[in-house]
Amino acid sequence: GTNINEALLRATFILNEAQSLGMLDPNSVSMIVLVSDGDPTVGELKLTTIQKNVKQSIKDEFSLFCLGIGFDVDYDFLQRIATDNRGMAQRIFGNQETSAQMKNFYNQVSTPLLKKIQFNYPQESVSDVTQSSFHNYFGGSEIVVAGKVDTENLQHLESIVTATAANAELVMETLRDVEELDGFMKKDKYADPEFTKKLWAYLTVNQMLAERNTAPTAALKRNITKSILQMSLDHHIVTPFTAMLIENAEKDEIMLADQPKDPRRGCCPGQCLRLTPNAPNNNKGIPAWANATAVPVSFMPEQRSPPVSSLSINRVDNDPHFTIHLPKSQKNICFNINSEPGKILNLVSDPGTGVVVNGQLIGAKKTENKKLNTYFGKIGFYFKTKGLKVEITTETITLKDGSYGITLTWSDTGYIIRKQLLISVKKESNVTITVGAEMSFMVLLHRVWKNHPVNVDFLGIYIPPENQFSPAAHGLIGQFASEPEVNIHHQRPGQDPEKPHATMEVKGNKLTVTRGLQKDYRTDRVRGTDVQCWFVHNSGKGFIDGHYKDYLVPHLYSFLKKP
Repeated sequence: GTNINEALLRATFILNEAQSLGMLDPNSVSMIVLVSDGDPTVGELKLTTIQKNVKQSIKDEFSLFCLGIGFDVDYDFLQRIATDNRGMAQRIFGNQETSAQMKNFYNQVSTPLLKKIQFNYPQESVSDVTQSSFHNYFGGSEIVVAGKVDTENLQHLESIVTATAANAELVMETLRDVEELDGFMKKDKYADPEFTKKLWAYLTVNQMLAERNTAPTAALKRNITKSILQMSLDHHIVTPFTAMLIENAEKDEIMLADQPKDPRRGCCPGQCLRLTPNAPNNNKGIPAWANATAVPVSFMPEQRSPPVSSLSINRVDNDPHFTIHLPKSQKNICFNINSEPGKILNLVSDPGTGVVVNGQLIGAKKTENKKLNTYFGKIGFYFKTKGLKVEITTETITLKDGSYGITLTWSDTGYIIRKQLLISVKKESNVTITVGAEMSFMVLLHRVWKNHPVNVDFLGIYIPPENQFSPAAHGLIGQFASEPEVNIHHQRPGQDPEKPHATMEVKGNKLTVTRGLQKDYRTDRVRGTDVQCWFVHNSGKGFIDGHYKDYLVPHLYSFLKKP
């Protein structure tokens, strides 16, 4: 069974005993790490009692960090008990990258540089200061303190920072001109003149979220919630009590992005994202429709399905069926790729823009008609110039930026914004990746019923032909960014009256093609929408450059090596 109370009290006892016996350096940093789903099954079961016992046992000596393993975690409790004891909680999703997530956590806390950090300001010169006392400072992290300064009666701001290092007590004094920051901000024409005010609001809301999480009474929690909501609306901040409306440029499509929630209502109550709808859009790479409005969740209108978008799009779906839309000739050309599970196909490889899109195949559970169907089970995006990687599987959506990583599940509705790349997740439906105003991608999730004897969950990908790839773009889809000249003629009856044959001339080749139907699953993920196309046989031979095996790559983020 899981005895959280006993485990934490025992860990605290060991550290206290070691400290009293002089086994610990007085300037060392001691931490307790709890790895659990937050659900006690043995010993003390009442969560409030466990929280009280641990608080009394740890006192002010140590920090408690909690790792919630898996998808069914009482994250709310883990975060409460960690915040209450000068630590933090973090989710560890139980997938193939669990070890990497654990390593990322270790990297965050493995290098404590300072402890007992205190920022001091003259009381008469500042007000509404955010948290100014911190238990630990780790290598690679940052500490930010914000507050209000009386600029009319004060020309210089004095501060004294004290901290304890491994071998010394540190004291740092600063004296700065209060107008200096404004002058610094004005040097950059893209800087937001309201930046410091918005940063203060962001930090204050985060601080109130943490206070609400550990509030001892319901009345106090309600008062804090009211303050959070008011500040969120005043400063356009998305929190667990507000949501984000995204409207496209034509104002005919509105998307709701809720705060991601744990299945047990515990995820992410201490995090918020700042969005400014009315300020000038200085982030030129973010499209206008990504500007958002923060509104109370309780006032949100009922979500509407987006209108049917154009069917003129490049897509790969099902087994895997490719459909290429040629805008100039207004034709849809389709072909299938028959490969093996585990193989990785390059869809887009553009060294000019530094964009790669690859898909890894998975197989059905068993063969049908002596054939094993394959599907995309994992799709990887690599944006080289931004240093960002996105991995989408049928379980999770993960953004990686060096050692930084964040993961959403398909049970979430939410978004991630990093370096002008926007990832929007619609619960159990699709993921849209938008890169500034230059390009976008949609990945569609296909679920099969549980314990299906043959089929498996898989992904489809949709890429607009308007994406601004460079002339160097290649790949099974990317090569058609430069549209080839296609001439289809000599249409004639086929063996199936509904599937006539024709001759297609493309890239110096004469091919026999067949009129048929492919599915677009964006608006109907069960039955799909029929789209007419000319089908190229033999895995697209003659229509694509070379052989489909030329598009196999070794890794999920590999560029295609052209011969």
